[in-house]
Order: sequence, then structure tokens, then C-alpha cells
Amino acid sequence: MSWQGTIAELKAWLATQEQISLEDLALLQSDTRTGVQRLLLQWQRQQEMERKEAERVAMMWNYERTYRDRGYEAIVGVDEAGRGPLAGPVVAAAVVLPPDFEGTGLDDSKRLTEEKRLLLRTRIEQYARGWGVGIVDAAYIDEHNILKATHEAMRRAIMELKITPDVLLIDAVKLADTEVKQESIIKGDQLSVSIAAASIIAKTTRDALMKEAALSYPQYGLDKHMGYGTAEHLAAIRKWGPTPLHRMSFAPVAEWADHTQHVKAKSAGE
Repeated sequence: MSWQGTIAELKAWLATQEQISLEDLALLQSDTRTGVQRLLLQWQRQQEMERKEAERVAMMWNYERTYRDRGYEAIVGVDEAGRGPLAGPVVAAAVVLPPDFEGTGLDDSKRLTEEKRLLLRTRIEQYARGWGVGIVDAAYIDEHNILKATHEAMRRAIMELKITPDVLLIDAVKLADTEVKQESIIKGDQLSVSIAAASIIAKTTRDALMKEAALSYPQYGLDKHMGYGTAEHLAAIRKWGPTPLHRMSFAPVAEWADHTQHVKAKSAGE
């Protein structure tokens, strides 16, 4: 005996099943129709993917679970976006997730598509206990250096929270001048759901700012490379020079300034 329904009916049925009984599985496996076997294989692959994702996300709750077991409640994930670009601000975010937050899909924002980042941001904004954003512009970066600017953006993001932090989980850096307990986690946006959530908020916020800036400076392609040093961006700097958004202390932009000064000095000498 084999599956008695049509291929379409089987597809609809499988879409509602998280598990299949051994009896139903045997019936499907004994069905000689190619369509049935294809659907069964697709369902099994999907179930395996969902199982692995559930295991991955469960692992990403380990830091939060450990601190919650120690009595900490407001566990804040902190991350930044935009340390490496030649233009635009560095943006940090701080996020507090509830323990029952649906973490499926959360990951380092750089490993996600723009569509997935925006969908996850909507979920985070809807269900997070609190979140804040800190933005530090290019002028501050040039005056203080990118590391200090990153720390400042993180401090601003934490201050934006409406919740007093009990502990900070921070991606790869440690903040000075704070009495709040903190833990720096290398690749934290892949190991902690809270940091991953902060990574997504920071990245989507910064991308939106760069897309807005592209309207004022369309010749630079800021909405495509988000200020990073792509060949297109470097060519635009050479042709048009830097904008107020550019980080003059960063090598490619500084080299442009040095070259321009050299040319002006040479022309004056002639």
C-alpha cells in the first residue's frame, strides 16, 4: 500500500507536518511515483535544516542563559557597524532580548541578506525589551581615531536604553569607564543572540544613513558599497575628492589629500 492522495495533496499535507509517523514514512517511501519521492526528500532536507538551525540558536543563548542563571536580568548585547569604511559614521546598537525571544535566523549581520536583516530588525523592534543606537560621525573619528569612536558609539547606544543594564555582552571590545559588568566575546555576533540582534540593528541603521547620504552625493555610489573602499569608491574619490562624510584620517582618503597638496605645492613652485 502507498500514499493514496495526489501529489498536490501530499505537498499540502507535508507543509503542516513537523514529524511523520514511522507508518506514514514507510507508506511514502514505498510509493513509486517520482513526485512523491521528490517531495519526501525535500521535506526531510527542510526538517534537517530546521533541526540544525534550532541547535545553532540554542547554542547562541548560552551566554544569556549563564548570566540569567546567576541572577542577571537586563543582559545587553552590544555591537557596531562601520569600523572599516572610508566614509560615513560608525554606528553601534545595544539590545536587551526577553528569554523567550524567537531567535531563529539571528546571526552576524554581514552573513545575512539585506532582506533577512530587515525582517529580523522588525522582529527585534517588536519584541525586544529595549534597544538603543549610538552614532559617531567622521569628524569625531578623525579627531579621536576609529577605536575610540567605536567605544563612544557603544556608550551612546547603551545610554539610549530605557533599561538599566545588569551586564554587557560586547563583540570583541571592552569598554572603559563603566561600572557595569561586561564580557568581551570574540565573534560575539555569531555566538550570542543579543550581540547578533545588536549587529543587525547597527548594520541596518548605518545602511539607511548611507542610502540617505547617497541622495546628496550620488556620484560616489554610497548606497552600493556603504562607504567601503571598493574600486568604484576609490575612483570616485580620485575624481571628485572627498565629501564631509569621508574619514580624512583613513589611508586612501589621506593619500588623496597628500597628493592634492603635493600637486598644489608643485604648481605654486612653478
